[in-house]
Amino acid sequence: IASEDALLLGELMARRRQLIEMITAEQNRRSRLTSRLLLKAIDRHLALLKQHLAELDEEIGTTIRGTPVWRAKEDLLISVPSIGPRIARTLIAELPELGTLDRRKIASLAGVAPFNRDSGMFRGRRAIAGGRTAVRNALYMGILVAIRRNLPMAQVYHRMRQAGKPAKVAIVACMRKLLTILNAILRDQKPWKAT
Repeated sequence: IASEDALLLGELMARRRQLIEMITAEQNRRSRLTSRLLLKAIDRHLALLKQHLAELDEEIGTTIRGTPVWRAKEDLLISVPSIGPRIARTLIAELPELGTLDRRKIASLAGVAPFNRDSGMFRGRRAIAGGRTAVRNALYMGILVAIRRNLPMAQVYHRMRQAGKPAKVAIVACMRKLLTILNAILRDQKPWKAT
């Protein structure tokens, strides 16, 4: 059963996702408008939504930094290259099991474990399915950062691409590897150490 603090953090993160969706929707609407009056109205609304998002981010940070266990988890998670405070906070809020399960279970829970589509003699393609969308999105963004900035996980990605794997398959494999690393870091309570 989640504690009061965990429920509050979950609500804050859910509201953050809602604000981001609203900002995206307003930006999409803005791109199709030509009326100056409507553009000004949308710009005012966007400014208000972004202000609320900034306040919410501050509240989420205060909540996590105010709890010693979460502060320790955040410090461990952001020691990993490509994991910033936002991704770490998303993982803390959306995947509290991180560090307590084995690598297969945590990958399945996050939705980055491949499932087969076999039937009888038919051998289908493996694909990811289910899991927690917010966690999967956070891991995806972390891997994109790693690839763009040529961080350690980028080497795994490039090695898979050279082996002939499609880009999306390589990205999902890197997401699973990153999640396994984060799980081990929280399990062992030891920060990232480059080898």
